[in-house]
Amino acid sequence: MANKKVWVSCLSALALLGMAVIVAAAQTAPAPAAAKAAAGAAGAGAAAGGTPMALESSTPKGKLKNPYTDDNAAIVAAGKDVYFHSGCNGCHGGGGGGGMCPPLTNDIWVYGGDDDTLFRLVTLGSDALQAKGYTRVGMEKVVGPMPPMGAIVPTADDLWKILTFVRSKYTGSPAAKFGSPPDPPPPPG
Repeated sequence: MANKKVWVSCLSALALLGMAVIVAAAQTAPAPAAAKAAAGAAGAGAAAGGTPMALESSTPKGKLKNPYTDDNAAIVAAGKDVYFHSGCNGCHGGGGGGGMCPPLTNDIWVYGGDDDTLFRLVTLGSDALQAKGYTRVGMEKVVGPMPPMGAIVPTADDLWKILTFVRSKYTGSPAAKFGSPPDPPPPPG
């Protein structure tokens, strides 16, 4: 029994070390030549394989729109594959239902559920998103900040596919699938 506890402790430590390495790599700024190449790739568009970081930095706030819908089974399957290969499941669970981090399937959007905000949140992480003026609009049990995944997810197109997979798993109110619906206008009078 003691040996089993030692192995579990070692595996847990390795998993935490791996996540620390991923976060550290994501926070490392690219070399100037790499940044210039990424900016050129962003101009070619998300489908051409530009990085999430390049697309985020070259697109005005509120203008990022997912080119996919969650009724496309092939795109959802591709998004699931990238979700797992990028390690999203390690924190958010295999189906997005949560784990040590919030579920991605309910109608609580911590920063907003629109395409632009979600793309930027995953790309930049929650700390950098807040530094750009975004604020929490919903409350959810959060263990730690969302790490920046823009350097881990290979392309902006892959990130759109991940977000499409996440939308396909949504189980909350239909009215809140893309964020909280606006408050109804006050009655006239």
